[in-house]
Amino acid sequence: MSELILAIEDEEPVRDAIVAALESSGYQVITAEDGEEGLERLISERPDLVLLDLMLPKIHGMDVCAAIREHSEVPVIMLTGLAAEDDRVEGLTRGADDYITKPFRARELAARVRAVLRRSRHWSSDDREEIVVGDLVVRPAAREVYLHDERVDFTPKEFDLLEYLARNAGRIVARDRLLERVWGSDEYIDARTLDVHIRWLREKLEVDPSSPERLLTIRGQGYMLVTGD
Repeated sequence: MSELILAIEDEEPVRDAIVAALESSGYQVITAEDGEEGLERLISERPDLVLLDLMLPKIHGMDVCAAIREHSEVPVIMLTGLAAEDDRVEGLTRGADDYITKPFRARELAARVRAVLRRSRHWSSDDREEIVVGDLVVRPAAREVYLHDERVDFTPKEFDLLEYLARNAGRIVARDRLLERVWGSDEYIDARTLDVHIRWLREKLEVDPSSPERLLTIRGQGYMLVTGD
């Protein structure tokens, strides 16, 4: 059975373009015209991925994304006509897995959806072991993180990134490797997305995020999660 995509978009021409692009790529597509209807369809239809417009009636797209993340780890791609980097950053920090700026090409949209679905399947971990890095504990099966024995909440993509760094603790992981393993070989991914997620990991892991001691940047090479040994 093909994956079910929920497109929450208030502009009819854009909705029609999304449906045409994704149905021609083999996906099933359902739509909602505002944030309230989108959340209702999310609960009733249980889609495999959500395409979420930013500027929505009734409930703003950022708030819809936050509401989704309170109850679900369904992949979310945010659609925005805003070019400002701060808006893209906020979308990612609210839990979006990716974003695409309007207007977009049908081929690009289908590729983004395909890549995010592939990554979602890859990271649906059934591991039962804990990854322990000093006083940091990562539980892949439950997708939980504990620091100093206290649970710390992460967005799905933040968790994916931290899990991979934790599995390679004490080793330098190249930027390209992180992008490939966490975001996949998506030609449209913006490399700055990694920098945003590293910044937000540090906000949750470091005493002083501006002077990191746990998650280090190795200039010209990549990042390393130190073991604390």
